[in-house]
Amino acid sequence: MTISSTCNPTNIWAVVLAAGDGTRLRSLTTAADGESTPKQYCSLFGGPSLLEDALQRGTRVADPGHVAAIVASHHERHWRGALDGLHPRNVVVQPQNRGTAHGVLLATLAVLSRDPSAVLLFLPADHDVIDETRLSDAIHSAVAATVADPSAVVLVGIEPDEADPELGYVVPGSARGLARTVVKFVEKPPRAEAAQLLAAGAVWNSFIFAASGESLLDLYRMRLAKVVTRMTAAVEAGDEAALADLYASLDAVDFSRDILAHSTDALRIVTARACGWSDLGTPHRVSEAARRARSTPTRRPHAATPSYPAMSLTSMLSRQRLPA
Repeated sequence: MTISSTCNPTNIWAVVLAAGDGTRLRSLTTAADGESTPKQYCSLFGGPSLLEDALQRGTRVADPGHVAAIVASHHERHWRGALDGLHPRNVVVQPQNRGTAHGVLLATLAVLSRDPSAVLLFLPADHDVIDETRLSDAIHSAVAATVADPSAVVLVGIEPDEADPELGYVVPGSARGLARTVVKFVEKPPRAEAAQLLAAGAVWNSFIFAASGESLLDLYRMRLAKVVTRMTAAVEAGDEAALADLYASLDAVDFSRDILAHSTDALRIVTARACGWSDLGTPHRVSEAARRARSTPTRRPHAATPSYPAMSLTSMLSRQRLPA
């Protein structure tokens, strides 16, 4: 299914989530001089960074002028050059890292301040994918399902190949329009529970999702009403000081665990066929992604020239004498 057959592309926005600190991968992304590079600004083999890959996924769905990224203020030396291709207003700067929920909320409000009818597609900037076509097909389906049912938040699931305890799981239910309902949503279960979920037909939660801006705000108002009110006021006023003060007072909140897991009635899911997807969350997952890429005829180490220098994660694996 293509977006053009079911929805108006003028109000579709792709938002790349690139404000994380990548703490689980810091042992791998810290150079000999002690400087750490957040993983989204690294690459798997030394080609385009994971951030560039995510931005490219966004342009397959949204007009280039509607591709945005949320980044961290303390990463400015990394994103200042990496995001030169985006309009300055499409670079949303988070004062501090207070969990994925606040980052998604800030990006949503920033887009809605310019396009109140926006449909947003969120793309994490830490994914490696062997078969981009399969993932892209599922992303297009998720956006189309969101346009068909603006009240839903549509997740992209990945057909799993193992019971990985480091990932989130979603058990799809019955067909509902262009997607399926969500029976159960579990974030990073123990391996035994993950195996049980797979037996029940669960898929991996890729953290790629689409939703209308207003539907997202409805979910947030049920959990973080006061934060929504204060953040909305700061964004609408363009008050950076008020936003910084708000962030300084916030506790960390995880979008999957603290927002989505409590809102399963509003969730829908489409599934991407197995596509060699990994979130590169740990050195082990980086090693496995590199192994799969090298053994796949259609995917070889990237030879393209990146738009800015990007640390190679596989090179860092070799330095640590881990299998790459």
